[in-house]
Parts: sequence; C-alpha cells; structure tokens
Amino acid sequence: MSTAPRPTLADVARLSGLSKTAVSLILNDRPSRLSDDAVERVRTAAAQLGYKPNPAAQSLRSGKTRSIGFISDQVTITRFASAMVRGTLRAAKELDHTVLIAETGDDPTQLAAAFDELIDRRVDGVIVGLMAARTVDVPAAPRGIPVVIVNGRTPDDLPSVLPDEYAAGHAMASVLLDAGHSHVGFIGDIPHIAGDPRRSVTIARRLAGMRDAFAERGIPGPIEVVVEDWKTAIGFVQSQRLLDEHPELTALIAATDGVAFGIYQALGERGLRIPADISVVSFDDEDLAELVRPGLTTARLPYEHMARVGVEMLLGERDLAHELVPMPVIVRESVRDLR
Repeated sequence: MSTAPRPTLADVARLSGLSKTAVSLILNDRPSRLSDDAVERVRTAAAQLGYKPNPAAQSLRSGKTRSIGFISDQVTITRFASAMVRGTLRAAKELDHTVLIAETGDDPTQLAAAFDELIDRRVDGVIVGLMAARTVDVPAAPRGIPVVIVNGRTPDDLPSVLPDEYAAGHAMASVLLDAGHSHVGFIGDIPHIAGDPRRSVTIARRLAGMRDAFAERGIPGPIEVVVEDWKTAIGFVQSQRLLDEHPELTALIAATDGVAFGIYQALGERGLRIPADISVVSFDDEDLAELVRPGLTTARLPYEHMARVGVEMLLGERDLAHELVPMPVIVRESVRDLR
C-alpha cells in the first residue's frame, strides 16, 4: 500500500503562487519585505497541504537542532526526579524543542561521558539536574552551547537554579511563631553535610533562615538535635529523646518529611496527639505528607518549577544567571494555634 508523498516547499510555492525563496523566508520567519497578503497566502497553502518543514534541513540552515540534553543522577528513582523530568519536557515542548535524556547513577565519569555524547549529538544546550543540591564538576562545553545546573552549582560558577532554602527555613519557623509557639525543637542538624558543598549547597541556608526567624522576634532559637542522617528511624529515636529532656516543647521542626514521619510514629506511641498536644512542620512535601493524619504542614521542593526555569534560561527566555525558586508552604493540619 503506497502512501501519499510528503508535501514539499515547491508544492507550497505552486499553490500560493509565490517563489520557493519567498515561501522559505515566510515559513522560517526570516526578515523580508513580503506583503501581509503574501504571508497569509503561504501560510494558508502550507496548512491546506499539511506541509511541515524538514527538521534536518532547518538544522543545517540554522546550525540549531531544536533539541536539548538533560542529564540527571536519578531520572527514574524518585518522585522528585520525575517532577524534574516533567518540568524539563513540558518547558522544552512549549519552546518547540525535544529533549535527549541521560542518567548517570551519581557517577562523575558517567556524567562526563553523557555530557560528551550529548554535545556530539549537537544539542542546543544542556541541563544538568541533581536530586541532592550540591556542587558537581561539569566538562567545559563548546562556545555557544549553554549549560545550566538545576538544583546544584559548579566550581566554575555556571548558571544555576536552586530552591530558596533560606526563605523556606524562615517561612516554616514563622508558621510556628505566628501560631504562638516559642518552645520549639529541631531534629536534623547535620553539620558534616551542611558544611560540605560537595554534599549540599542548601542545607545550611535552610537552617540559617529558621534561626534568623527566631532571632528577629527576640525568641530563643529552637533546641537543635544533631543527627547522622535524615532517615525516618532518626526522627523516631531523636524525638523520643528530645521530649524526654524537654517536655515543655509545643512544636517540632523536622529537617525533612522522612524525619517527620518518624516523629509522627514516636508521638503516637507516647499517646501525644498532633496538633492538640504538639505541632509538627517539615520540608520536602513527599506524597505521604498529604496522606498521613493529620496532614503534614511542609515546604515543597519545587523540582518541576526549577526545571522549567532552567530550560527557559537555556533557550533564551531568561538571562543565564543564578536564580532562586520559592518553596511553597503547604499548610495542612499539623499545627495548633496557641494564641
């Protein structure tokens, strides 16, 4: 069974009554002195024929492939990774670009190899998206190929997009302060990571925002618990210990939702009700934060929005710079108003 031949530029020229050169100028949005009537005739003819420009030919003429590369350490593993991929794909589609995706498994050698392969495929730019916000090394790109780091930084200060963790820390502390809580604990200070940019460039900012919110109101900062990691079991064990030592606490701030889920379990076993007996807030907005009872008030990590901003930077819709993206405060039922 034969198929109809694909409409060509010559077909559009014939139907519109204009030259192939004129048709090419109009369909490629290149400057010309052609009349509005000529433009309308060409576009109408192209629509009637179902003509679509040949991407390969366009690439040869413009030097652009209308494709971008996206490299991530964990494309398929977590919900946060899928949100970043979704933001990248949607923004690229809106800007008429396709996306080539590579996953590195957090291996620096794989990142370098993926980067080189994407450059060989002549992408118009590269997004490097990280699940954990940290400093990474990225190979130098050829002149004219922009690179943007989403949720990270590089030693050579490439353009980047990060969550505004300082504002989020300040906001979550303010949620409790505004509700009249002045006896607060914090579970999740993790100095060996917060002080190492190769492991995190945001944790220290989150804690600074939280501490400043208390200081600005002249209220002693939260009683802080140093931990080795942010596993749920840490939240369970450390909240038990903290409440044994400080029964006057009316609220707990968890460094992550994972820690908060451990706190929820510990409070339940102690017979304490959230928020009637003690309030809890956190950071990340994992899926379970909405499903636990009561729902957890938390600051959402904006992976999809960060990816969108990164693509817009890459494709000239924003300046190539360093941008901070707000972390929305998701208010649920885990905070009691003491006022």
